Amino acid sequence: MADISYKDKGSILNPLKNLQFFGRKPVTEPLGPRPASKNYRGFHLNDWDACIGCGTCQKVCDNAAISMVRVPNAIEDPVKGIRPLRPAIDYGRCCWCALCVDVCPTAAISLSREYVHVCTEDQIDSYFMLPDASGMHGKPFAEGWAKTETTDLIDLERQEMPEMAPESRSDNFDEIVAGYDDQQALLEASRCVQCGMCHDACPTHMDAPEYIRAIWEGRAEDAVRWMYQSNPFSHVCGRVCTHRCETACSIGSRGTPIAIRWLKRYAMDKIDHEQVKAIAAEGKVDYLTGKRVAIIGAGPAGLTAAYDLVKKGHQVEVFEGLDKAGGMTRFGIPEYRMPYDKLDQDVDVITSLGVKIHYNCRIGQDRSMDELQNKFDAVVLAIGLQKGRSTRIPGSDHAQVRAAVDLLRMITLGEKFEIPKSAVVIGGGNVAMDIARSMARLQRQEYGEVRMTVTALEPRDQFLADPEEVKEALEEGVVILDSRGPQACTLDEEGRLNGLCTWRVLSIFDENHRFSPSYDDTDEQIHEGEIVIEAIGQMADIGLLGEDLTEALEWNRGRLQVDENGRTSEAWLWSAGDCVNGPDVVHAVADGHRVAASIDAYLGSQESVEAGA
Repeated sequence: MADISYKDKGSILNPLKNLQFFGRKPVTEPLGPRPASKNYRGFHLNDWDACIGCGTCQKVCDNAAISMVRVPNAIEDPVKGIRPLRPAIDYGRCCWCALCVDVCPTAAISLSREYVHVCTEDQIDSYFMLPDASGMHGKPFAEGWAKTETTDLIDLERQEMPEMAPESRSDNFDEIVAGYDDQQALLEASRCVQCGMCHDACPTHMDAPEYIRAIWEGRAEDAVRWMYQSNPFSHVCGRVCTHRCETACSIGSRGTPIAIRWLKRYAMDKIDHEQVKAIAAEGKVDYLTGKRVAIIGAGPAGLTAAYDLVKKGHQVEVFEGLDKAGGMTRFGIPEYRMPYDKLDQDVDVITSLGVKIHYNCRIGQDRSMDELQNKFDAVVLAIGLQKGRSTRIPGSDHAQVRAAVDLLRMITLGEKFEIPKSAVVIGGGNVAMDIARSMARLQRQEYGEVRMTVTALEPRDQFLADPEEVKEALEEGVVILDSRGPQACTLDEEGRLNGLCTWRVLSIFDENHRFSPSYDDTDEQIHEGEIVIEAIGQMADIGLLGEDLTEALEWNRGRLQVDENGRTSEAWLWSAGDCVNGPDVVHAVADGHRVAASIDAYLGSQESVEAGA
């Protein structure tokens, strides 16, 4: 060990130098949190107004740190895709990875710069928090980690569906859209966050997240299997469904909703028809109950009920007044939107299970309601809305004032009629666009030009027609005039129809929101037309019921009164579909399921009574 000299040891008085610090002010800072960096991942913030309760944050959390908690008085609206749930965080499990922030469809969640939480012994469970926008202690706190363009895990843009150019489609009835290829379907399916909002909004509660995941994983057959658990009209709904599921899609909060309808179409077109029939037959019982059910109308509601009932072992017979099945789906929707060979495939799946359809059989003429009541254990009325409503304006009783549904049916059946060189349509819904676009095609075939005008009460942004229908109609040469109210069908001196007179619409509803249009009669226009086509609504033809049954049944504003299961006031009669709830394919399918379940329960109870007897 080296020697240390006396000089290196210092003075014996050195310790006394510390006494000089007793009079100085302390330089130690008080204990407290230091400011965090800008992108610090502290406690969660949640904007409750932006949050839709989808639960995507819960699904992405690998540590199971997030639970969805029902919040009293929070908005609940399945159609708009809103649940009364908010995420609660277990900070005993959270690792602050921020995946919940990066995947949130609405960007409602962020992480604050707050990282200190102090609680008393009686608040030991406070590690489980329901964050809001105010921070951990109810005070505004600076935002730290938030979603950015580079961290956002949501793909906001959908894969576009290829479609024919206007010049290629405007003189024919070929299907406009081409459908997704494998790569497009994969990319579109990959956008889904599996939140299930679509399932809640769908009238049939289709398992869309499951079949979308199956498509993403390349299992199209399994996707179809998921579809057939709730919708035997998947070819149809893959093309013309009103797709409420997409309205509710959480991705649509900031971007374009998942193309759920197009993905359904992709999977159905991908699988061989014989495979689809085999999938549909899964779960069918291998015995007959001996019970017979009659269904009037071979549309989506009637055939969905038939599909469910025949799989339960009941004998089902369908009575259809026309020579083909499909109802208004076939005879009210043009083939460029709904190719009839695809509709035929949906029908073939149902008949392959043993459902018998009697075509060209009109109840009330070829068979009576009394006969059906006596020969069958239950009867379903699913007749759709075959008759058009009239405006009843002056001149509307002229022979050249036609109902849109009548003309659409004639076009489908190939019945000949004189194609007008000019025509005017009254209405702003899908039926109005369908007949305008169909007539425009016939005009272009016959005369080489389009002279079609659509007049609607509503302003353009409030049209009932789908936006793509309006857009495509304009591309095909149809003139669309909004906020025009029909006043009279005009005639020439010889009594021939030559147009429609309209006035500018000031308002459609009164102060109590009752339908009561008001007009500016100084703004009058005459729209040239050799025919006027009314497309303002439809109604059912109930003449088949007969006077006695019509009197015995209960009615609600011109429609049959049914209970929550579709049962009428007559114990043996159910009703479903458009004639009860108005035109909508997917609602008709949901109706078919509902009445089938009710009839199956009714027939089961009958069997129990008979067994007891």
